[in-house]
Amino acid sequence: MLQISPALRVAGLLLAGLSGAASAQGTAAPASTPATPARPAASVSAATAKAASRLAVEVSGTVRGQIVSCPGALRVSASAVCLYVQNAPASLRPLVRGKLGARALGDWKTTPSGKASSLLVSSTPNGPVSAYVLLTGLSDRETLVVVDAANPAVAQAASASTAPVGVVKGQPYVLGRDLVGVVSVTSLGAGKFRLLGSGGQPLTVTVGQKTAQLGSGNVELPLIPATDGRNLIFPLAGLRSLGCTLTPAGANVTVACGTASVGLKPIVF
Repeated sequence: MLQISPALRVAGLLLAGLSGAASAQGTAAPASTPATPARPAASVSAATAKAASRLAVEVSGTVRGQIVSCPGALRVSASAVCLYVQNAPASLRPLVRGKLGARALGDWKTTPSGKASSLLVSSTPNGPVSAYVLLTGLSDRETLVVVDAANPAVAQAASASTAPVGVVKGQPYVLGRDLVGVVSVTSLGAGKFRLLGSGGQPLTVTVGQKTAQLGSGNVELPLIPATDGRNLIFPLAGLRSLGCTLTPAGANVTVACGTASVGLKPIVF
């Protein structure tokens, strides 16, 4: 049977619309021939490049990928690493997300075509964006994994292009899973979620609606809740409905509900 090398498999992405995949991180470029080497999109600091290099080692060990040349259609930095993996993107996403833990900023963002997904990453838990991971399917069981440093413009473009429906740009939100330890969040299905703080009344919210049920009565949330398809994306100020207090600490916020508290970095789309 004819064996196709990983390099040729990756080159085939150019015929499958790789430029659309690159736009998941705001780095779309006109397609070029497979022989054209990747060109840096922008300069990055030495610290950011080093963080991306360390991330590439982690990701490579997790997905067990083979290093290949990055396709010329990607405007990646000099520190970018491209990996050919004999596995589907759907099976790689939880592996990478689980390995990164709190260094993963939010969840995977998928392009409208569903062909590519990207994840922003920080060097420290809940820190600023330093790199990103991009997954693009070559076939049902093959994936191109790109690990690269992220400059501020790239991070801003990625966040703006993947904002969930209903969120207000510039306003702080929090993922339901980030409230573990202070507020339990339970999905009730059909876009409904129940939030319960320590010793308080349950707050039942519906994605896309400002009116929520608190115990046996109703309250108006400051902004409507949203979802990325799995996680509740809740307006930070809405936690006051549960009796929680919010204490700013630079870019982070301490959320205290009863005797429990947690420090987190709000999401601003």
